[in-house]
Amino acid sequence: MAEASFSADQDDFKCPICLHLLKDPVTSPCGHNFCMDCLNGYWDQEQQQVYFCPQCRETFNPRPALRRNNMLSELLLTLQNTDAKDSFSTFLDVSLSSNQDVECDSCIGEKKRAVKSCLTCLASYCDTHVLPHHEAAAFKKHKLVSVVANLQGKTCAQHNKILDCFCRTDQRAICYECLISNHKAHDTTSVEAEWREKKKHFGELQLKQQDTLKKRETTLLELKCLMEHFKNSAQAAVEDNEKNFTELIHSMENRRSDLTALIRAQEKTELDRAAKVQEQLEQETLKLQRKGTSLEQLSHTNDYVHFLQCFQFMKSDLETGDKFKVTFNQQWQFEDFKTSVSQLKEDVEDLCKEKWEIISKNVTIGQIVPVPEPETREEFLKYSCELSLDPNTINHYLRLSNDNTQVTCSGQHASYPDHPERFTHWQQVLSKHRLPQRSYWEVEVGGGNGVSIAVSYKEIQRKGCDGWSRFGHNSKSWRLVCYPEKYSFWHQDVQVAISGPTAKRIGVYLDQKLGNLSFYSVSNRMTLIHKVTSTFTVPLYVGFGLGHGSHAKICLQVQAGVGGAAAKDLKK
Repeated sequence: MAEASFSADQDDFKCPICLHLLKDPVTSPCGHNFCMDCLNGYWDQEQQQVYFCPQCRETFNPRPALRRNNMLSELLLTLQNTDAKDSFSTFLDVSLSSNQDVECDSCIGEKKRAVKSCLTCLASYCDTHVLPHHEAAAFKKHKLVSVVANLQGKTCAQHNKILDCFCRTDQRAICYECLISNHKAHDTTSVEAEWREKKKHFGELQLKQQDTLKKRETTLLELKCLMEHFKNSAQAAVEDNEKNFTELIHSMENRRSDLTALIRAQEKTELDRAAKVQEQLEQETLKLQRKGTSLEQLSHTNDYVHFLQCFQFMKSDLETGDKFKVTFNQQWQFEDFKTSVSQLKEDVEDLCKEKWEIISKNVTIGQIVPVPEPETREEFLKYSCELSLDPNTINHYLRLSNDNTQVTCSGQHASYPDHPERFTHWQQVLSKHRLPQRSYWEVEVGGGNGVSIAVSYKEIQRKGCDGWSRFGHNSKSWRLVCYPEKYSFWHQDVQVAISGPTAKRIGVYLDQKLGNLSFYSVSNRMTLIHKVTSTFTVPLYVGFGLGHGSHAKICLQVQAGVGGAAAKDLKK
């Protein structure tokens, strides 16, 4: 059977409004064709009751009802199928054309916009200079295609021919003359065939690129969160430093004031004592001066009787000797004090120097260093930790077993002793010990009413039925709810629905410093269920919440040679 052929230029089937190939074509009453959305959008902008044809300006009233032109749609489909079979010209039209304006190579002075490119002339022409290719017989065999950007870059620099072949041996585009002269023994094909072959694997490359982009975006988000956390931590450290040093300076000021007061008090006591001695010495000095004057006068008298009477009295007083004695302490105790204060100063400086080295080392250790997250189960197991549940926190409708590593909701009330840490309303329980900074554990879940796997601050509220005491409904806890056929994640009373196949064993990875919390489905490989990045300000504990008839079992504990670092951190 003979096949009908169809040949047409795509320009004949372009919408006058958007200048692209017609999509859902409609025909106006005046016979012009448009995209349905373009014409409706054009008429929707009209403010009057009279509607115009965008091409010939014929008026219509009322607004015409538009229907899809089925014949024109079939012609467009045929045109597209026919063009798809064209080799290199279609490849240029579809694959290498650019949306940017291309200048006409024939215009002198001001360059007009090119509308066609000639693969024979290797030049682009505007609507004026392309006319000879349509009218002159000499150009009838030239191949015109939609305008191509950088046409010279798609030609062979040696032979000035279009690059229409591809050498798979050298992995580069070549022209036909290169194929004949230098690539005869090579594996060659047309550029279109190579393009189609490469196109088959392009989707995989796109998926890999998107996956890489997603990982980079996740890492970038983690880094931003880490930087924000680092800034908050640095600000808190600065404030704590200012507070501690202010208190230390205040304490030293108090000690300085106390020592000054002590010195002044000792000074006053000693000076008061010395002042009394000074007063006595001055009185004794006056007495001695008066005696000396009397002796001088007596030595010059001629009254023999008076001399003898006074001499006898004064002789006994002078021969008795000086009974008033004063002893001076030349070794001032303040010298010892200054030595002690100097020694204290040296001791404080040595202690500050020693502690400063430790503090500065800890600050250096706290630098931002990206730590890769584990990918395989073997890598996760390095951070496995010892876990057990705290009987003092368990709700009355829950039961513990297997050395407090398994919890079940039986629906029957148990008489547990009163304890301030017990959950009184929600069927929840917390672990006995806090989690290490980096930790991993696995849980087996079961039951038809859901199991919640959570991490929580210890200060979460335990009493009452509101969200302050329920995992995931406040700012102090994060939880993943595992239902038989779906998951959901809760934090700050906001739910995130998660689709995907459910698993009986869930792995949980926590990195408190980076603020990463990830949940994985554990089977032959680790499949990420959900990951959240947050800021954890205090140590975290594992928590479980159970519906009626559900159970959860901690099935991974620290083993010999596995998770040693995490176990040591946990014990600390």
